[in-house]
Amino acid sequence: LHMGKTMKEDLTVVVKYIRQLYPAEFNVFSTYAELYHNYFASQAKKNAESHLEDKDVYLLLSWVHNIYPKDMRKDHVLAEELEKLKLGSLLPSSLSQELEKKYLDSEEATIKNSLSKCLDKEIQRWKEDKEPEKLNGHFQSELLAIFVIQSIYSGQKRAKDISAAVGEELSHRLSKELPAFLKSYKDAFEDFKEKSKKHRYYKPILIANINNCWNFRDYTEKNMAEKGDNTASILSTLSDIENSGFDVLLQQLFVQLKPIYKKFTENKWDSSNEIMNEIIKTTSKHIADFRTLKDPFYHAIIEKIHTHLVKEYIVRLLKRKVSLKTPGQQQNLAQNISKNAADLEAFCTSNGSQATWLNSALPKLAEIIRLQDLGAIKIEVATLATTYPDIRKRHLEAFLYIKANLSRGELKSILGYLADSTASMLPGAPLFSNINVS
Repeated sequence: LHMGKTMKEDLTVVVKYIRQLYPAEFNVFSTYAELYHNYFASQAKKNAESHLEDKDVYLLLSWVHNIYPKDMRKDHVLAEELEKLKLGSLLPSSLSQELEKKYLDSEEATIKNSLSKCLDKEIQRWKEDKEPEKLNGHFQSELLAIFVIQSIYSGQKRAKDISAAVGEELSHRLSKELPAFLKSYKDAFEDFKEKSKKHRYYKPILIANINNCWNFRDYTEKNMAEKGDNTASILSTLSDIENSGFDVLLQQLFVQLKPIYKKFTENKWDSSNEIMNEIIKTTSKHIADFRTLKDPFYHAIIEKIHTHLVKEYIVRLLKRKVSLKTPGQQQNLAQNISKNAADLEAFCTSNGSQATWLNSALPKLAEIIRLQDLGAIKIEVATLATTYPDIRKRHLEAFLYIKANLSRGELKSILGYLADSTASMLPGAPLFSNINVS
C-alpha cells in the first residue's frame, strides 16, 4: 500500500511539475515510471517467492490483477502516459499462475471445510430434539441454506474481484461443491429419518428440512440453470429429500385410510357416502400439520394426498367384488360414485389442491357404469383414455366386471376400442400406471 501510494503520488508530481523542466527527448516520465515499476515488481516477486499466508496471497493477487492495473495505472492523470510505456504485470506469468493455483486450492478447501462444519452443526441441532423456529407460520432451519449459499457466493465474489479468469475458475470448482454438499445433507437427513422416529419433534424437524430445500432450489434455478453446472443433479437431490420427507409425513395417514377404503367393497358400496365422510374426516386431521410447510411444498403434499384418495377409490372399483346385472343397480352405483367424487373434489380443492387433472377420473368411470348403449360406452372409454393415457386393458377389464350385463362380444369390442385409442398416446400424469390389477 505504501509503495503504491508513493508511486502514484510521485508520478503525478512528475507529470504535473517535473516533466516540463526537461527536454522532451529525455523522456523523463518514462524513466521515472520504469524505475518505480521495476522496483515495485521486484518487491512483489520477492513477496511472491516467500512463504505467504492465504490472506497475503489474496492481497498480492489483488494488486497484480486488479489494484495496480485498474486503479493506479488507470488514474486520470497518469493513464495516458502509462499506456504508452507497456510496463507489463507486477509478476511473471508463471509466478502469477502459481499464486493463483495456491489461492484457488486454499479457497476451495476452506469453503468445503466450512460447509462440512455447517452440516455437522445442523445435524447436532436435530439431535437436540427442539422444535424448529417458525417464520410466517412455517417451520424452518434457514441458517443452513443461508450459510451454504453465502459461503459459495462470497467465495465466487472474492475470486471475481481478483480477476474474471480467477473468478471463473473458482466458480467452476465450486459448482461441484453444492451437489456434493446436498448429497451429504440427503444422507444425513435419511439417517435422521430412520433413527429418530421417537423424537418429540420428529415431524417438525422433517418439515423444516423440506422447507430448507426451497432456498437451495430457488438459488440453483436463478443462478446456475443457465450455466447448466450440475443443475439437474442438484434439483434431483432436492426432490429426493422433499419426497422422502413427504413419504414419512403421509405414512400414518395412508395406513389409517386403508381399512376405511376396504369398507366400500365390503358393504357393496351401499353406505359409500358415510365411508367417504370418514375418509375426509380422517384426512382433515392430518392436513392441519402440513400447514407448516412452505406453500409450494404444502401444495405438493396436498396433490399427493388428492392423488392417493382418487387412486385408492379406483383400486376398490377394480377389485371385482361387485357385479351388477340390471341397469337400475348400475345407475345407483354410478350416482354413489358421482356423489363421492364431488365430495372428494370439494374437500381437496378447499384444502388447496391444484391437481385439477384428477377431477374427471371418477365421474368418467361413473358415466361408463351408468351408460347402457354400447356406442356411448365406447365414446366415454375413448374420452377416459385420452385424459388418462396410462389406462390399460387390464384396468378396464377389471372395472367392466361391474357391468355384468355386457356380453363377451361387447366386452371384447370395448376393450379393443381402448387399445386402438391409446396406441399413439404418450403417458401424461400417472394415475392408472400406479394401480396393479390382481
